[in-house]
Amino acid sequence: MARPAPARAALGRVPRPSAVAAVRDRVPWPSAVAATLVTGYVSLFVVAMVHTSYDTWGALLILPALMAVGTPALARIAAANPERDVFPLLMLAMTAKLLCAFPRYLMAFVLYGGAADAKMYHQKGTELAAYLDQADLLAGVHYDLGMKVAGTGFVIIVTGVVYAITGPSLIGGFLVFSWLGFWGLLLFWRALQIAFPEADTRKYAKLVFFLPSLLFWPSSIGKDAWMMFCLGLTTYGTARLLDRRFGAFACIALGSVGTAMVRPHVTALAGAGLMVAYVLRKRPRQVSALGPLRTILTALVLGAMAVLMLQQVSTFFGTDGTGGDAVNQVLSETSRRTSQGNSMISASAPEDAAPRFGLNPAGLPVAVVSVLFRPFPFEASNIQNLIQSVECFALLVMFIRAWPRLSRLPRLFVQRAYIAFTAVYTLLFCWAFSTINNMGILSRERVQVLPLVLVLLVVPAASTTATRGTAGRRPPPVWRVAPGQWGGRRRPPEAHPVSIGGPGSDEASPIRSPVRSSTRSPVRSPTQSPVRSPVQSPPQPPVQSPPQSPTQSPTQGGSTAP
Repeated sequence: MARPAPARAALGRVPRPSAVAAVRDRVPWPSAVAATLVTGYVSLFVVAMVHTSYDTWGALLILPALMAVGTPALARIAAANPERDVFPLLMLAMTAKLLCAFPRYLMAFVLYGGAADAKMYHQKGTELAAYLDQADLLAGVHYDLGMKVAGTGFVIIVTGVVYAITGPSLIGGFLVFSWLGFWGLLLFWRALQIAFPEADTRKYAKLVFFLPSLLFWPSSIGKDAWMMFCLGLTTYGTARLLDRRFGAFACIALGSVGTAMVRPHVTALAGAGLMVAYVLRKRPRQVSALGPLRTILTALVLGAMAVLMLQQVSTFFGTDGTGGDAVNQVLSETSRRTSQGNSMISASAPEDAAPRFGLNPAGLPVAVVSVLFRPFPFEASNIQNLIQSVECFALLVMFIRAWPRLSRLPRLFVQRAYIAFTAVYTLLFCWAFSTINNMGILSRERVQVLPLVLVLLVVPAASTTATRGTAGRRPPPVWRVAPGQWGGRRRPPEAHPVSIGGPGSDEASPIRSPVRSSTRSPVRSPTQSPVRSPVQSPPQPPVQSPPQSPTQSPTQGGSTAP
């Protein structure tokens, strides 16, 4: 019988690597992919320079510049953050926010044919940037905007300053404003980590960074991106104030001035929430001698800011006073001005008199539903409203599923001042903006409240809060660690040597005592010899002990010496 030589040879043969596997092992694929992307980007940049103006190809310079500035800042934030692996999430969020500037541009200038406020901001900002390039800034700036600074004029100034740095590029301006909106969202996230660390901050980061409305609307040249940035700064300062941290008033002042120059009524709503939160703030266990004085000064500063904001609102809307009649006048005029277009909520002729709105809080639930969850899918009049209705319906489903957690809000309103700030601002915003009578305008305006509304979805459950007591609480943030505890593990306490010797011995033996077991040793019979310690004591005269009965338990592990 012949031997199966071929089979044996086949078993002993070493398979050769294929050509594809050899190339895959030799070529550094990450470097090759990066080189391909860079080459493609440079080629696109050259083609754009030849066939388009700086208005278009300038964006290809501004985009990597914004990424280069934002990446080190995000790396530093991620390194000092208690959340693990947060840097890839932040980078993905910034990239997604910048990329959303392109569809926002297409919607404004392709779908709507340039019938958007961004076109006017771009034209006026380009003229202002040209003036700033030629003017002698040390001699003073004398430029006529043709309108008052508060409101639209301030956004023109911001656009002109941006263009003076980057050059007048329309798509580049969209990228810069979208980048500002991203930092506002990041400040909202940091505020939650500071003022309410028990919440699910990881889930909140995914919601606030990737909610379609927050990605899309604050990504164009205009008021939305600026308001997102300034509201985030104000909320971040509020969180630092409630947690008694340095720099709180600076952030609140800068954010409030930024919002007051564009939409002072939103500043007044945030100020009302801040006042309630400050009253409900927990008092420290140890109050210093200057504690009451500091509290009084803080209350006076906040009160003065509230008065200034109310005066700014009255000047902005041209009303007499700040009473209930003035508020009703503003809300009625808002409803009349927004009663136009195909997305009108309630049909009323534009020539009709402005409807009157009462200050009765009984209509607050309807206002909350109208501002946060409309349009419903059956109310959509075009494809844009239909897409928006899908997000609103998904948000409504999330709130229904989170009802067990939302039932804890009345208690948390008193216990956590940041929840009070969130709830007061949300309710006042829904009440004030429920007068908007256009679905498209309402979808764009509600992005100013969505970051704080999402806080209510990450409230911890009662069982989670109970388990996160002193033992199960998440590690404190890096910026709250006490001095001397940065990095490293705490050394376990060293075991002290135990004195082992005869009676009256004062010197300690270097041998450490063994750790006792928590279980008892088995009962010895009378015939068994007692277990002696490793170090025996000097011999003692024998002492006869009474006989033990089998049911008695002798002394554990010791000798019979007296």
